[in-house]
Amino acid sequence: MTEATQSSKPWLKNYPKGVPENVDLSAYTSLAALFEDSFRRFAERNAYLYMGQALTFAQLDVQSRSFANYLQTLGLEPGARVAIMLPNVLQFPIAMIGALRAGCVVVNTNPLYTARELEHQLNDSGASVLIVLENFAHIFQSLQGQTQVKHVVVTSLGEYIGFKGKIVDFVVRHIKKLVPNWEIPNHVSFAQALSAGKLHPAQSVTLTPDSIAFLQYTGGTTGVSKGAVLLHRNILANLEQVDAWLAPALNRRPIEQLVFLCALPLYHIFALTSCAMVGLREGGMNILVPNPKDITGFIKLLTQHPEINIFPGVNTLFNALIHRADFAKVKLPNLLVTIGGGMAVQKIVADRWQELTGTPIVEGYGLSETSPVACVNTTIIEHYTGNIGLPVPSTEVRILADDGSEVALGLPGEIAIRGPQVMAGYWNKPQDTAAVMTADGFFKSGDIGFMDQGGYVKIIDRKKDMIVISGFKVFPNELEEVIARLPGVLECAVIGVPDEHTGEAVKLFVVKKDASLTEEQIVAYCKEQLTNYKRPKQIVFKTELPKSNVGKILRRELRDIA
Repeated sequence: MTEATQSSKPWLKNYPKGVPENVDLSAYTSLAALFEDSFRRFAERNAYLYMGQALTFAQLDVQSRSFANYLQTLGLEPGARVAIMLPNVLQFPIAMIGALRAGCVVVNTNPLYTARELEHQLNDSGASVLIVLENFAHIFQSLQGQTQVKHVVVTSLGEYIGFKGKIVDFVVRHIKKLVPNWEIPNHVSFAQALSAGKLHPAQSVTLTPDSIAFLQYTGGTTGVSKGAVLLHRNILANLEQVDAWLAPALNRRPIEQLVFLCALPLYHIFALTSCAMVGLREGGMNILVPNPKDITGFIKLLTQHPEINIFPGVNTLFNALIHRADFAKVKLPNLLVTIGGGMAVQKIVADRWQELTGTPIVEGYGLSETSPVACVNTTIIEHYTGNIGLPVPSTEVRILADDGSEVALGLPGEIAIRGPQVMAGYWNKPQDTAAVMTADGFFKSGDIGFMDQGGYVKIIDRKKDMIVISGFKVFPNELEEVIARLPGVLECAVIGVPDEHTGEAVKLFVVKKDASLTEEQIVAYCKEQLTNYKRPKQIVFKTELPKSNVGKILRRELRDIA
């Protein structure tokens, strides 16, 4: 091995003063132990704020315990999977923490899933409990009898915010008509679940660092959605890593209580760790944003909360904000760190963001498989760097050639990551796990990049054909399999194309089997079968698709003509 490789850990020389090479992983034996400690230390502080309704750490303690007790009344097996299909509402952290305290495994579920997508995730995970917002209950209703779910808790946007919540629910149900009719026998409301839990004495639960905490569904590097198995120790390790990385910024300007803006969905690994879990670890308050796509409402919220310190987001969100004239009126004098992740941050966006807020975007990199943070720029950078930063403490990054050997610094290859935050594997998929793990424990990310002499990593491309839309991974194989089922389709192929709003968008090429097949029919079919961000934004009909000599469709040639 030559000196000019990643094995010499060149990133360490660029760590800010006080950031350790390795972090202490012995502080807590489980996430439940961390929760108990935070509830005790920060009892009087607000943990969450949602539509003006605060939830203190003490209240979160009591109510998550009640939810844990409710789950224990159901006679679930140890490690039972609990699917949470909620947006950013107070019920999410209560249910998530409660499930973990009960010894269950949390399956974070996108509320916008179609019936097909939801059925796959529920069946693959073996979830026996589902917590779902009433707006999406009709989706699960269509699957009754087709999954292993036995217990359903249904809640609403306003259930947890008193009289104001009654008004919110009335408007959502009857004015905006956002709640389709649904009927799920034997379901309970969130309030009923908490009431039942209050009457039930807590049962002791044995959790170890190796207990499973989350099944975080992702496409991995290829193929259909898989559950990344994240152990309690994986999340705990990433929290210690993030804590060490934040220290330089906090040392510059000590804050009595950190305030996080949680505009990213909590079911996504980025927000789950960087908002919910870090907030709990630091005794911070999370301001929940249920619908960041409502940019007008979002900007109004920002004007009401100048105390925000930590603002995680994706490029598309920052881009939407900076292009609104009223955002210029937003003042965030206490903003310490803006974190960009989930997708590449564009320089033009980062520069304009810093011009308007005075704070650079600190870009980082991670995956569901790494809990998620693997690399990040230091929190005290003065300007956007264009790279994804340095490996965080206790983490090694290597750039690998196709044969698995390590390439020299400055040369491109596949980014591979080893550290205590790396998943235990894919749920019930040993072959897929073996395909992404090296013999010495590095996770192969599927992303192509290089490391410079200073240990900074830059992504230059993606291996395979993965598409990233507003931070969400979309895999052509899944879409092609679904669209190929549509009568009238002979062949199809999907690629990603640049999009100014979402970073990338799906472009679909179709060879007709039935000459009468129309674009409108395809659009209607995809609306039924695919979550919004996965649906093709461009559809092109072709007489044939380019293929290799063995008949494999060549997406790279489609990209050349796109």
